[in-house]
Amino acid sequence: MTVPLTGQQYQISAGPYRATVTELGAGLRELMYRQRPLIAGYEPDELPPAGAGQLLAPWPNRVDGGRYTFGGTEFQLALTEPRRSNAIHGLTRWTAWTRIRHNASAVVLRSVPHGSQGYPFCVEIDAEYRLDPEAGLHVAITAANRGSHAAPYGTGSHPYLTVGTPAIDSCELTLHAAFWLPTDDRGIPSGPPAAVDGTPYDFRKTRTIGTTRPPVAGNPGSGCGPTRATAGCRSSPATRWGRSSAARRWPSSP
Repeated sequence: MTVPLTGQQYQISAGPYRATVTELGAGLRELMYRQRPLIAGYEPDELPPAGAGQLLAPWPNRVDGGRYTFGGTEFQLALTEPRRSNAIHGLTRWTAWTRIRHNASAVVLRSVPHGSQGYPFCVEIDAEYRLDPEAGLHVAITAANRGSHAAPYGTGSHPYLTVGTPAIDSCELTLHAAFWLPTDDRGIPSGPPAAVDGTPYDFRKTRTIGTTRPPVAGNPGSGCGPTRATAGCRSSPATRWGRSSAARRWPSSP
């Protein structure tokens, strides 16, 4: 029996919506509306390209050098982004998740609690994907600390939205985000959130994505685009999505 790289495929549907969630990492492999893709998908026997659709836990984004301090103790994570010497996007996206519940329109998968290198904590995480025929996809992430002491925790999601065109330069975008987060060449925040006023990242008024604006002097940007605005599609290491129980926020990178 051949097993696809992303494991068991959990298909759900409701009205015009259809989605597939994978056993590997509880990732969102595809999301369709009237047979048209809403996210960049991939094949069951293909690893998620560039982290497409992955669930990021117990931290999203990067931990600088893999080092962090929590509760007065310093920990060293494995460097899963070796080229940049970072620990990136958590621990659970490459592990098999256990099915808790699966019906026609919803699936709940669980990451069982266990410790790992640099993360000696036992946080149980449930991921629920549910489709509604009118409202579309609902995602709920619930974390519970099953260990004997407090644990750092954060989560994020990594879908790539698509409008079905080779490029999006001519598309219009509205993004009600007042700040963007500068990063250095290793993807580590290089300063506090900066106002989008006068930068290429100001989409508070609808405009064409391909339209460029000169950056503000002294704030030229560092590779961040609209999806890195604070209200965009990616989360910071201190962001929570969904609910958590007895788990503390992930400490910021130094």
